[in-house]
Amino acid sequence: MQHGHDILLSLFIVFVAAQAGAWLARAIKLPGVVGEILAGCAIGPSVLGWIAPSEPLEVLSEIGVVLLLFSVGLETRIEEMKRVGRSAFLVGLLGVIVPFLLGSLWAHGAGYDWAKSLFTAAAFVATSAGITARVLQELGVLQREESRVILGAAVIDDILAMLLLGIVTALQTGEDVHLGKLAIVLAEAIGFVVLIGLFGTRLARRSAPKLAAREIDLLPAALALCLGLAFLSTRFGLAAIIGAFLAGMVVSETPQRKKFEHDTQPLLMLMTPFFFVLTGAKVELEQLASTDALLTLALVTLIALVSKLVGGGLGALALGRRGALVVGVGMMPRGEVGVVIASLGLAAGVFSPRTYALIVAMSLLTSVVTPPLLALLLRRTPDAR
Repeated sequence: MQHGHDILLSLFIVFVAAQAGAWLARAIKLPGVVGEILAGCAIGPSVLGWIAPSEPLEVLSEIGVVLLLFSVGLETRIEEMKRVGRSAFLVGLLGVIVPFLLGSLWAHGAGYDWAKSLFTAAAFVATSAGITARVLQELGVLQREESRVILGAAVIDDILAMLLLGIVTALQTGEDVHLGKLAIVLAEAIGFVVLIGLFGTRLARRSAPKLAAREIDLLPAALALCLGLAFLSTRFGLAAIIGAFLAGMVVSETPQRKKFEHDTQPLLMLMTPFFFVLTGAKVELEQLASTDALLTLALVTLIALVSKLVGGGLGALALGRRGALVVGVGMMPRGEVGVVIASLGLAAGVFSPRTYALIVAMSLLTSVVTPPLLALLLRRTPDAR
């Protein structure tokens, strides 16, 4: 357990490193999030050892990414999401199927039995909405059609990834896969998203003007809604960031939307760097200190990038080839999602330390490679709103 002064020193180091990394990244025309992740690698246990992932930092990291997705939701209207619903569904579906198939084939070819291969493949599936959302926000392109498709697909992606993880976890423990039980869990997750996304936004449109007329500051209520829905989404088997994103969409329907965007900026500036720096700090470079490990990592990362690019791109062909490419690239980062699945695999004895390091490193590499590619594509692509 860290003492109070040790925690404060860690916070100071993380925050300053994040600012320095982001500044350097922007100086060479890269999104700031790339610098924050690489700063985490530099100050983490594998290089300088100035900080180590700890409970206080994990808590701040979780709060940071929750607030980030809340702010992204603030810039996303339900009517805009409805317009890209079909494309988002196809991107989410194919963006799960293709990586899962390729990931399981690689793992089985590497010597795992099929049960462990399927668990390994689950780490290839889910997209890190937090990393892509930060890039889209930094570039000011959240209102573009491709951005709305990516964010909508990330929600669908998370639901399907949750279902797959439930199946492959049952296979590891030798339990029977009860299709009826999984169907109920899936229905609950979809119902939660639909209920909040459709009826929550409708309720906000109707009630917010009355509250605004009384000159009540709704920011505390909005933040409470963000934290509450983030918690509820975890109870339905979804990532906390999905609930936070939905809370932002609900609040975006109120007349105080612009005020919320302005008032939450200081919170975002303080909290979100902890998520990205800690993501980088979790990589264990010593597990990759051999030619064989590096070649395997290159192959695994290539499979992860290409499978999402193909799956997401095929689902977004209705946007044209350039739009499909933007969406495919936007779906590539695994980020914290891949790290979480790798941690589950290590705890369950499915992964060796080397396999765990490969999956974590793959998740981080996809998170570092994607932002500059996405930024390059979006800067060269005409606005398709």
